[in-house]
Amino acid sequence: YQYLSRYKREEDLDHFLFIPERTEGTEKECLKLLLEYCGRHNPSWTELSNFTHFLNFQLSKCEKSFFCSPAVGEDFQGF
Repeated sequence: YQYLSRYKREEDLDHFLFIPERTEGTEKECLKLLLEYCGRHNPSWTELSNFTHFLNFQLSKCEKSFFCSPAVGEDFQGF
C-alpha cells in the first residue's frame, strides 16, 4: 500500500523505503488501491493475494538491488 499510494500520487519512489511498522491508510483505502492496480476486473481473493505477494516480492528485491538504490545517482533514476 505504501508504494502504490505514493505511485498514484506521482511521488518520487527512488528514495522511499518500505517500513513495515508504519501504518498508513485504512483497510478500505488499501483494498480500493489493490483493486485499482491488480489489473483484473472483479478479481477473486486468490488473485488479489497472488498480486500482493508478487508485488511484495518484487519490491523487496528492488529495495535490495544496488541498481535501484539512490547510491547509483542519476544514471539509473526511476529504474
